[in-house]
Amino acid sequence: MTDTSSCKQPAGTVAPVIDRNRCEGKEDCVRVCPYDVFEVRTLTGDERATLSFMGRLKATFHGNRQAFAVRADRCHACGLCVAACPETAIRLAKIAAA
Repeated sequence: MTDTSSCKQPAGTVAPVIDRNRCEGKEDCVRVCPYDVFEVRTLTGDERATLSFMGRLKATFHGNRQAFAVRADRCHACGLCVAACPETAIRLAKIAAA
């Protein structure tokens, strides 16, 4: 069982934001997240098109796979994903009130 003692917020207060030009899809965030927030999948053509030239090169080199916060509403701001990401591609951002 994963230690969730570092979780600082109730779910839905913050969400992970992934820098598409940095992410290399190494799955470290998937492995450490106690709330199953992340998935790694292949980028769509539209997603690839939004990357910088260097981001597209990096994506190609890494099989066009990147992490996505597909269940961001489950995030409790523990920061394990931020610490685990070797590319420093993840930050936590406060969700704006509706």
